[in-house]
Amino acid sequence: MRFEMSMLIISFIVSVILGLIIIPILRKMKVGQIERDDGPQSHLKKQGTPTMGGIIMIISMIIVVIGNYILLLLNGKNDIANKLLPMLILTIGFGVIGFIDDFKKLVLKNTKGLKPSYKMIGLLVISVIYVIYLIQFLNIGTYTYIPILKTYFNMPMYFYIPFAILVILGTTNAINLTDGIDGLSSSVCTIIITCLTLIGIIFRVEEVSIFGSIVIGSVLGFLMFNIHPAKVFMGDTGSLFLGGVISAIALYLKVPLILIIIALIPVIETISVMIQVVCFKKTGKRFFKMAPLHHHFELKGWKENKVVIVFSLVTLILSIVGLKII
Repeated sequence: MRFEMSMLIISFIVSVILGLIIIPILRKMKVGQIERDDGPQSHLKKQGTPTMGGIIMIISMIIVVIGNYILLLLNGKNDIANKLLPMLILTIGFGVIGFIDDFKKLVLKNTKGLKPSYKMIGLLVISVIYVIYLIQFLNIGTYTYIPILKTYFNMPMYFYIPFAILVILGTTNAINLTDGIDGLSSSVCTIIITCLTLIGIIFRVEEVSIFGSIVIGSVLGFLMFNIHPAKVFMGDTGSLFLGGVISAIALYLKVPLILIIIALIPVIETISVMIQVVCFKKTGKRFFKMAPLHHHFELKGWKENKVVIVFSLVTLILSIVGLKII
C-alpha cells in the first residue's frame, strides 16, 4: 500500500507540472471550448477555454507507468511489469481516438470532428484486441464476479466477448456524456477508479493497484486545473481515456457488473440522453430541460459546484456500497 501511495503522489506531481506547461501551449494554439447556444447561459463565458486537456492525464500516466515498469523489471518482477502493458495500451488507444476527434474539431476547425462511424470502428477494434488479449494471452478466462452473491459465473465464450466489448464501449460513452461541467467527470471518475483500485488491493492484484494508483494521481493533478472555474477541459481526449481506464480495470478484475452500482451516475447520464431522444422523437417534446442530466439540474437553478458535489457524493456512497458487497 505504501508503494501505491508513492506512485499516486509522484503521478500527481507530474500531472501538475505538465498542466503548468501544457495549458499555456493550448491557450496559445487557441484550442478553445465551443459552447452550445441552447445550453445554460453561464456556460457561454467558457467559450475559448483551452480543451484537449486530457493529454495532461495521459502523458502523466505514460511517464509514471513506464518508470514503474522499468523499476519492476529491475526488481525481478517481470510478470507484474508485463501485466501493466495491456491496460496501458487500451487506455492510450482510447485517448488517441479522442485526441484525433478533438484535434480535427479544435485545431483543424472541422466542426464535425472524427466521423462517428470511424470513431466507433476505432473504439471497437481496440476493445476487441483488449478482450481477446485478456482471454487468450493472460488466460483470465470468462469468469465474471457477481457482487452480493460473492461468486463467479463462467460465461460462454460466445456471450462473454460481446458482453465485455459492450462494457468497454458503454463505459467510454457514459463517461463522455458525464463530461460537461467543471470538474464533474474528473471528480466522479477519480472516485470510481479509487473504488476499483481498492478492489484490486482486496483481490491482491498488484498490477491493478499500481496502475489504478498512478491514474488516480494523474487525474487529481488534472483536477487542480479543472475545478470551477476551469482553466482547462479534458475534451474527448480525456473522457474516452477515463472510460477506457474504468472498463479496462473492471474487466481485468472480472467485476464489470459492479459498474452498475459504483458508476451509476454515468449510467443515469446515458439513460437521460436516451430518454430525451426517444421522447422528442415520439412526442416532439423534451422530457428533461436539457440532456445529459447534469444540464437539466443546471437549468433548474443548481450551481455547477452543487451538481459536482452532489454527483460526487452519490458516487462516493455507491462506491462504499460496492466495496461492502464485493
